[in-house]
Amino acid sequence: MKQKQCFYPNYWRNPVQVLTIAFLVSFFLIPMGSYAQDGKVNFSGEWSFNESKSDMGEGRFPATSKLTIKQEGNNLTIVRLRTGRDGQERESTQELTLDGKESENDTGRGTRKSTVTWSDDGKTLTIKSTMVFDRDGETMEIKSIELWKLTDGGKILSIESSSSTPMGERKATLVYDKN
Repeated sequence: MKQKQCFYPNYWRNPVQVLTIAFLVSFFLIPMGSYAQDGKVNFSGEWSFNESKSDMGEGRFPATSKLTIKQEGNNLTIVRLRTGRDGQERESTQELTLDGKESENDTGRGTRKSTVTWSDDGKTLTIKSTMVFDRDGETMEIKSIELWKLTDGGKILSIESSSSTPMGERKATLVYDKN
């Protein structure tokens, strides 16, 4: 009796080989494809302020002692922990989109509108914000620009910050170490 001819190669008849090939394809090709589509750095993690590496500029620039950043898909969530003038720790959360559309966040003092853009190479993030608030019955506005960069294999986050306030211009470079 003649055996039926199979139209697929012999190695497809062994289920272990089929599963091995499927695993290898999913392990190597799928992550590469998603990285190639995005190609942008990921700032996610917990970060501690490094005062010795930072340049606080002239005057008092309020630095955040800790940052917790969660970057998933098109969303960026930044939780900032800062010590207030009274010595109390205060936490604020900012939720942004990474598609260039404006995001609004309530700061407790007013509304901050922010736009996030990527550099062409996907390695630098720029956050432009405008905050409007009332102070003693007078409306005030603060504009800021932050340039975020990772160095040292993603272990150091540097944020070049400049802001225009009613009290003048302020510039600083804040450096954070990944925990």
